[in-house]
Amino acid sequence: MLHVEQKRTERSGKCFVLMLLEFGSVLTAGKQSRAIEKVLSALSHSTRETDVKGWYKSRSILGVVFTEIVPAEADSVGSFLLTKIRSLLVTALADQERHIQISIRVFPHDWDKKGPGNHTGSALPAELLDHRSQKKVALGMKRSVDVIGSLLAVIAFSPIFAAIALAIKLTSKGPVVFRQQRVGHYGERFEFLKFRSMREGNNHAIHQEFVKELIAGSVGAASESSRQKPVYKLTNDPRVTSIGKFLRRSSLDELPQFLNVLKGQMSLVGPRPPIPYEVECYEIWHRRRLLAVKPGITGLWQVKGRSRTTFDEMVRLDLQYARTWSLWMDVRILLQTPRAMVSGDGAH
Repeated sequence: MLHVEQKRTERSGKCFVLMLLEFGSVLTAGKQSRAIEKVLSALSHSTRETDVKGWYKSRSILGVVFTEIVPAEADSVGSFLLTKIRSLLVTALADQERHIQISIRVFPHDWDKKGPGNHTGSALPAELLDHRSQKKVALGMKRSVDVIGSLLAVIAFSPIFAAIALAIKLTSKGPVVFRQQRVGHYGERFEFLKFRSMREGNNHAIHQEFVKELIAGSVGAASESSRQKPVYKLTNDPRVTSIGKFLRRSSLDELPQFLNVLKGQMSLVGPRPPIPYEVECYEIWHRRRLLAVKPGITGLWQVKGRSRTTFDEMVRLDLQYARTWSLWMDVRILLQTPRAMVSGDGAH
């Protein structure tokens, strides 16, 4: 039911509030049925017929989904419901009420908030995020492949690292490596590394405005009727250096991200990590690409057209990868990546 409400929320743009009531010792002290009956009776006075009630964790945690909440009122509605339910439980259970822990989650508002353990994304139940528990062994193997693969890549490409660093230094002022805040898994921010391909001190307003139009779907519309395939990426960017154009077209500017993989911030294969101002323009369903899997250096988008695809198509490819992910799929994408780099199709 949580997944159903998540899908409905993504379509309607409205929120839902998830209330979890953890019974604790109330159900271990005997008379369980009576206690549950009193709680359900109290809830019936404060819920609508369209709200969903059921076991979040059988005979331990009761869940209530309050549906169709206006986004602007979601947080205040959540606080009001928490106060109201607690008051009703005090009346129904007397001293037993203090043993019931009540928590409130608002979807999608809480998608990038920190929960217990100070982990970003843990504010939402795992059911709204992904099915990592079903693939623990495979994910462990994926991490092993990431570490071994990125270590080998750093060693093998070290002469190229040196050559690119020298070329950047000789052709423009500024640092060799460009560092930027990106949004990773569950909305966790990290320092993203690339070889610098732009002039130092440039204005990001050009790209920010372009991203806003791209996500809104207005980029490329004018050229779709022409014979030439539309490009959904900023082209002829005046901020890019001469060596930067080559690095971008060949994707060699991405090489420092093997260090992000070693740190565990990225994977070899996964969705591309967005800039924070990109995420601010996301629709609700777009955010699932950040909840599904860890971001990667390459992915389905990179081997299937890159900037020849619209933003929505890119997100759908990311979600397709998350749904059908396997180690064999990662291997296939990694094997296709060199061809995509050499061809430069969709790269700018």
